[in-house]
Amino acid sequence: MKNYFVYSSFLFFTIIAVSCNYFLDKDSSSGKDELVKHIDSTIKPGDDFFHFANGKWFKENPIPASEQSNGIFQIIEDTINAQVRKICESSAALKNSPKGSNKQKIGDFFYTGMDSVSLNAKGISDIKNELDKIDSISDIHGLVEVVLYQFKVVGSLMFDFYIGQDDKNSSKNIISISQGGLSLPDRNYYFDKDQRAIEIRKKFVAHLENTFKIIGYIEPKAKKAAENLMKLETSIAASCRKREDTRDPWKNYNKISFKQLIETTPNFEWELFTKGSGLQCIDSVIVRQPEFLIAFNKNLKSFAIDDWKNYLKYQLLQSLAWFMDDKTYMEFFSFYSKTLHGVKEPKPRWKRVTEITNYSLGELIGQVYVDEYLPKGTKEKLLEIGTAIRESYSERIKKLDWMSDETKLKALKKLNSIIMKVGNPEKWKDLSSLQTDRSSYIKNVMNTNKWAFEYMIARYGKPVDRSEWLMEPQTNNAYYNPSNNEIVVPGCNIILPGYEHKLADDALLYAIIGFTFGHEMTHGFDDQGSKFDEIGNLHNWWTIEDSIRFYKKTRLIVQQYNNYVAVDSLHINGEVTQGENIADLGGIMMDYQAFQKTKQYKKHKIIAGLNPDKRFFLGYAMAWMVNERPEVIANQVRSNEHSPSQFRVLGPLSNMPEFYATFEIKKGDAMWREDSLRVKIW
Repeated sequence: MKNYFVYSSFLFFTIIAVSCNYFLDKDSSSGKDELVKHIDSTIKPGDDFFHFANGKWFKENPIPASEQSNGIFQIIEDTINAQVRKICESSAALKNSPKGSNKQKIGDFFYTGMDSVSLNAKGISDIKNELDKIDSISDIHGLVEVVLYQFKVVGSLMFDFYIGQDDKNSSKNIISISQGGLSLPDRNYYFDKDQRAIEIRKKFVAHLENTFKIIGYIEPKAKKAAENLMKLETSIAASCRKREDTRDPWKNYNKISFKQLIETTPNFEWELFTKGSGLQCIDSVIVRQPEFLIAFNKNLKSFAIDDWKNYLKYQLLQSLAWFMDDKTYMEFFSFYSKTLHGVKEPKPRWKRVTEITNYSLGELIGQVYVDEYLPKGTKEKLLEIGTAIRESYSERIKKLDWMSDETKLKALKKLNSIIMKVGNPEKWKDLSSLQTDRSSYIKNVMNTNKWAFEYMIARYGKPVDRSEWLMEPQTNNAYYNPSNNEIVVPGCNIILPGYEHKLADDALLYAIIGFTFGHEMTHGFDDQGSKFDEIGNLHNWWTIEDSIRFYKKTRLIVQQYNNYVAVDSLHINGEVTQGENIADLGGIMMDYQAFQKTKQYKKHKIIAGLNPDKRFFLGYAMAWMVNERPEVIANQVRSNEHSPSQFRVLGPLSNMPEFYATFEIKKGDAMWREDSLRVKIW
């Protein structure tokens, strides 16, 4: 299990300053400070601090037609994409790169993606062999053979199959099988009864029919195939646990022998699948949701082989359409981008191909990126901030009034054992066996997928490599991995636009980067991470009394977020999002305490008319300055464990007395919460 925390740095560029002198301290001018210029003074801070802090920027920067949102994340991604684009284009321009070199692989991959003339001329011909393989299926044996092949070249389907750390023995790699196989983002899409969900289902069936026509089906056959595939996927969805019911690591840990797996699902030839994957001498597997596999076994026989063949064809197209001709691309864009996310038009080809190249060859691009774009001293600065947050966390744990001394000692041991990986990996993955050329974009994509599959399979039977990174240094993101008890913060997070050649003031550095560390550390103690010990094993290290008190507090944060209406009549699911919400609250509290120890805070330094407290909280709101389309928010509420950006500001700050004091929040303001309802965990 890993929790991803998507956050961003902040944006500095020229916009017209807003008049808000009432808000500024008198001993300084606002100048050109972006925190001040983003403020919408028509909104009271206590009513909606998110739009108070960011509203003017939103008004002046509408969402581009090719994007699902606009704001900090998009600006940062555009900055990184521009840098990666230079790496890709310069590599593609080289005509005599040594075969097997990083630049040859990057250049050839990018070149084939940019060659739209060849892609349009080919249509779907590059996957003809794959479609023929599916057509040749006549029984379950043939089905499993093709399923295995597609696992290798396009990714998981029917179920999720992964080799990673054993939750109860973090030094050992083990096979893990969990529910999956859906084409829509979550099981909710198949059953929710609101008008938005009903309309999406109708458009999905129409999209399925269009896809089968692209494959070559005549209209009656395409229509029937679409209807049957929807029935099949609805049956798969019915056997999936609700997202909130997948949060308990104990309930997801069902270790059985390989023999028991075969006996549980005899209709699927596991020996053929595993041996074909390159796996030998399998002793045991972890089944995350046993009821899903039981239903999967039944579905294999209750649905006709032709229905499964159509399922495989659609999964193939769904994975590869983004790398094909314009007609096929636009069919999938129309549903997955336009219908599900409200995006009006595709991104420019260069941006799409840059993103795919970066995603597929990120490890190779990362090596160039570190040398050419990361500032010197990146690791040192990140570690400095991370260490300050850890010290703050330690102080808070020691002062907790609800945790016993016995559990505090174990919590501190876990905290002090957290590994902080920052900047970039000490060693890079070996991609020497990966091959790319200039003949086929799809083949290049399939080759990178196959390499990733084989890399995963190679873990089996080997000791866990705790030095491995699951992100590249140019990824604007971070994560906490409970099985390693580690925080990973890629280097690009240090680069704050507008401050490429100097450091921002500590209020902003802590509000953004410091919060990242606080958020990720708190994941080690949220409703999931708290079940893992200091070496990453699933182990109950709490006293019973402490657990009861802890979960009583987490219920408050669930209730708080359940009451937020995100879009239309859709409420945030407090159960699904509680881990991220706990981490947001813990992160900002640890972060603020650490910031109070900086020279800027102690000297009460005024910058652009803002005292340290105001700069800190405005900086935190800027870190979530994201304007999203309603379709995006609805999709996130149904299928994601993170709350929408607006509530990642309103939720945590509504529980902080320091925020109330800084902006004079009073009873009657929309963000006011009674003392008895304010959540304080860490």
